Amino acid sequence: MIIVMKKGATQEDVHSVEERIREWGYSAHTIYGAERTVVGAVGVPEADKARYMESLEAMPCVEKVIAILRPYKFASREYHPEGTVVDVNGIPVGGKQVVIMAGPCTVETYEQTWESAVACHAAGATILRGGAYKPSTSPYSFQGHGEEGLKILRDVADKLGMRVVTEVMDPRNVELVCRYADILQIGTRNMQNYDLLREVGRVRTPVLLKRGMWARIEEWMQAAEYILVGGNPNVILCERGIRTFETHTRNTLDLSAVPAVKELSHLPIIVDPSQGTGKRSLVEAMSKAAIAAGADGLLIEVHPHPDQAIKDGAQSLTCEGFCNLMRNLRPVVEAVGRTL
Repeated sequence: MIIVMKKGATQEDVHSVEERIREWGYSAHTIYGAERTVVGAVGVPEADKARYMESLEAMPCVEKVIAILRPYKFASREYHPEGTVVDVNGIPVGGKQVVIMAGPCTVETYEQTWESAVACHAAGATILRGGAYKPSTSPYSFQGHGEEGLKILRDVADKLGMRVVTEVMDPRNVELVCRYADILQIGTRNMQNYDLLREVGRVRTPVLLKRGMWARIEEWMQAAEYILVGGNPNVILCERGIRTFETHTRNTLDLSAVPAVKELSHLPIIVDPSQGTGKRSLVEAMSKAAIAAGADGLLIEVHPHPDQAIKDGAQSLTCEGFCNLMRNLRPVVEAVGRTL
């Protein structure tokens, strides 16, 4: 349940509420907003909730108490009515600015990563994406360069003043990836890898949580809950398409998830039109649609020579194509009252 403090409530008032709910067996999670302070309480048996709610509402410093019936608490909009803005080392995700994360699907060589990053940065991308560890359906496919790939990403990004988002697949590698990355990406196949979710919940590095390819929105929110309950509030959601009966596109990009998530959750949400369609020719149209739907950013694959790419060349934009995309996105971004 959520305890909304009255406007002007003091720090002592907040502590008194926290102490009371802890005495009852709750864990207390407090958010200090611009207008109101909110205390989230999780862990009390349902049978006692009505009595505790009545007791809290009788406190003079409490404005109201709200019972959250959803299976996810900290990810819900009720818990945090204001949208969350995740700070990625000085770059806000979830604010007025639409954030562009772009770069190669896979780190192949230093030269390939550098060429892609230079073009992306020049066009307006602020976060460099790239895979050092690659989840592949086939065990014989390229699995990535591991730490060497992380070093390449970090060096290239630092030279250009960019941030890094890259995937972590193994709970044992979280600490290692945190040394190089500004955002830890959880891929679609690992959305319900609960050991991994718990591990990234123990750090404070922002987490980009991709929707599972067969996941309902509620399951996606509960995966985010694992990270939030672990103590990491810096979660960014990513819609990347779901599996349906349609075979023309690689996945079915569910853009209705963007406004739906905005209603249900305070967490920022970005869209991956590259994975979402699997076709270079569809990326620009779906990018525009994602921004119009309310997405806080885009995750786009860019390769200097897509026809030579080790992985996912068919969905990767050329450097020139990415520059054209960014130019064509601006009118849409401005039309919805945001900046690029």
